[in-house]
Amino acid sequence: MGIFSLVTGWPGSSGFGSASTAEQVAEGIDASNLTAIVTGGASGIGAETVRVLALRGAHVVIAARNMEAANDTKQLILKSNPAARVDTLKLDLSSLKSVRSFADKFISMDLPLNILINNAGIMFCAYQLSEDGIEMQFATNHLGHFLLTNLLLEKMKSTARKTGIEGRIVNLSSIAHLHSYDEGIRFDNLNDSDGYSDKKAYGQSKLANILHANELSRRLQEEGANITVNSVHPGLIVTSLWRHSFFLMRVLKLFTSIFWKNVPQVGMKVSGA
Repeated sequence: MGIFSLVTGWPGSSGFGSASTAEQVAEGIDASNLTAIVTGGASGIGAETVRVLALRGAHVVIAARNMEAANDTKQLILKSNPAARVDTLKLDLSSLKSVRSFADKFISMDLPLNILINNAGIMFCAYQLSEDGIEMQFATNHLGHFLLTNLLLEKMKSTARKTGIEGRIVNLSSIAHLHSYDEGIRFDNLNDSDGYSDKKAYGQSKLANILHANELSRRLQEEGANITVNSVHPGLIVTSLWRHSFFLMRVLKLFTSIFWKNVPQVGMKVSGA
């Protein structure tokens, strides 16, 4: 997409542009035979993705840390779409125990799994360690999703085999992956507070998301599994992800306002990935 199309929203060869919404992109799609999990589906991009997938008939599971918010989102969707099939399950991606518990509960529901959208994340937060002793942004943004994907991968493979429908895994990435530490991922001192940068740690976690998607895609293709893996950069958007850097967001928006998107427009990228 060229700069002109990005700024103006002018449609590209697909018929859609940066101003297109998820509803517009998904119009006419019958997803009634699909089951999807959306992490962080209680708010922002995740909630819009859940809403549009449910609107098109998919059975969607909201995976969220805040169950009150998840259930509120579910009720809002049901209010406008009484036929929506939406479930909520507790998931704290910073906790490996919680990730394993979520996977066990989902598998026990005996549902197929066609789509896994690894959307949840945190950004630019002060240094802290997860309950597993991992730097918090890396633990939440990458490690939790990495484990979740691995735990659900056999379910996705079996669903693709039985139904003949291509599975889809989507990792929410960011252009911030270009602004990690000098060495990329600090494998040798991942959890050290010395030299910690909230911006570079976020970039590090987003770089890991992309590397995960690329390598998983390569392995699944080599194996012949009917599953596609994509990374999606959603663009600049105001969501609760900016809660740790509100001032930075305001400054960025002052100088780059023409590039910012609203939630329905970003939901288009995620739903269509």
